[in-house]
Amino acid sequence: MQRKRFLRLAGITLGGIALAPVLTACGGGDEAAIDASVPVLDRTALEPLQGEELSAEEIAGLLFMREEEKLAHDVYVALYGLWGAQVFSNIVPSEAQHTEAVRQLILAHGLADPAATTPPGVFVNAELQRLYDQLVAMGQPSLIDALKVGCLVEEKDIVDIEEKKREVLDEPDIVAVYDNLLCGSRNHLRAFNRALETAGGVYDQPQFLSLDEWTAIAGSAPELCGA
Repeated sequence: MQRKRFLRLAGITLGGIALAPVLTACGGGDEAAIDASVPVLDRTALEPLQGEELSAEEIAGLLFMREEEKLAHDVYVALYGLWGAQVFSNIVPSEAQHTEAVRQLILAHGLADPAATTPPGVFVNAELQRLYDQLVAMGQPSLIDALKVGCLVEEKDIVDIEEKKREVLDEPDIVAVYDNLLCGSRNHLRAFNRALETAGGVYDQPQFLSLDEWTAIAGSAPELCGA
């Protein structure tokens, strides 16, 4: 089943009156944090095994991840348009590669792409549509808020990809792509956190990862994905 954990973001309103607890810091400054390693995807791993058919759960996971990766891309494009922060511009191409990698999996398995014709900011999945609208609204008050949205998106991505990966452990082509997406998302989380700290903010309350998990990722060096 598709995740509903983003409903933990209690207090979010589209009008900006109430924001989630994670958006409590304020300030501004330099956003110079770069994600230096875009995942390198092994295209040979995208070929499904002959005769293998995906379960309904595995199909649902792929379709969900296709749109969730598109969500990250579209949110960052929107927030870059609002604030012009370089970290968003740097990560957008990587997110485009993420969503393309999942699209290639969908096509390789003979499935219909849910994002084939949807424009930026539009999603077939109603929950992801609501989440996109919330996240863009959360990033509007200040640059600090926008950078926290980046952190939030990446920690949710990590948790969601890990969950979907557990559902497809017998599908090596999908696992290979998910592993690369996880690596990229960890690097993106580090980049957004560095940009946030440089701007004078603090991401003091992870919403999806445990505090230990967040600290272990955010405090570690960038990874070389696909190596």
